Amino acid sequence: MIGFCIDSNAQLPPELVARYDVEVVPLSVTVDGEEFLEGLDLDADSFYARFAAGAVPTVTTAAPSPGRFAVAYQALAARGVTEVLSVHIGSAISATVNAAHIGTQDSPVPVRLVDTGTASFAVACCLWEAAEAVRGGAGLEEAARVAQEVAGRTDNVFVVRALDLARRGGRLSAAAEQAVAAGAIPVLRLVGGSYQPVAQVTNVEDAADVMAEAVLAGGVRLRVGISVADAGALPLRHALEERLAGAAEVAELVRYRVGPSVGVHTGPGTAGAMWYPTGTSTG
Repeated sequence: MIGFCIDSNAQLPPELVARYDVEVVPLSVTVDGEEFLEGLDLDADSFYARFAAGAVPTVTTAAPSPGRFAVAYQALAARGVTEVLSVHIGSAISATVNAAHIGTQDSPVPVRLVDTGTASFAVACCLWEAAEAVRGGAGLEEAARVAQEVAGRTDNVFVVRALDLARRGGRLSAAAEQAVAAGAIPVLRLVGGSYQPVAQVTNVEDAADVMAEAVLAGGVRLRVGISVADAGALPLRHALEERLAGAAEVAELVRYRVGPSVGVHTGPGTAGAMWYPTGTSTG
């Protein structure tokens, strides 16, 4: 039986954690010198509360220890798993994969690591499709290949209100800067580590229209995650969900929170979607 492990940067929503019985290994998040474990003793609400009244906390993240991965693999084995697919944030972004590799040395069952080369909910997309492939009869190596394929097929669209964080991180492209300077709300895509503008809008409804059009543009069956950082972004998420929930192209839609290890780059007020075409070949 194949079990699944992922790291908390993937922002995997609780319904998918429960559906596939996934072990989630938390990244460490340090906020103003205080260290937390993402999703365990620092959730999204607590994290964004640190931005109240215009505050901008100093936030850093760190990979989990190898020991945390060993514990996760042991927990899966205790549930009857005979091999593990462990899917993680890219090694060029985080030391998480290396920590997982060391953790496999203390695993009682074989572990197949997947370095997705990506981050955030795109990592969750990789596991999502791989887990569906396993449900359809795929073996461990087939599932790992599916996860790797999906990494290159995810797409995204979003609105970021805390653009100063993106600017500070060097992610805001020159074109996006021009949109901000013009007084518009830029709808963005993350492409090659840079935020690129999709359109300029002035209100939530227009933003939702642009975002929904971007999601559905390919005309293929999709699995979609809709994100929200905090309550301030809920109107946009609701408007986007209204446009996507009944679309023929959407095979399944889930909601997820933008947690601390991603929110450090985007801040409060963020909402968007990430998606991938279903039916990745396992043959």
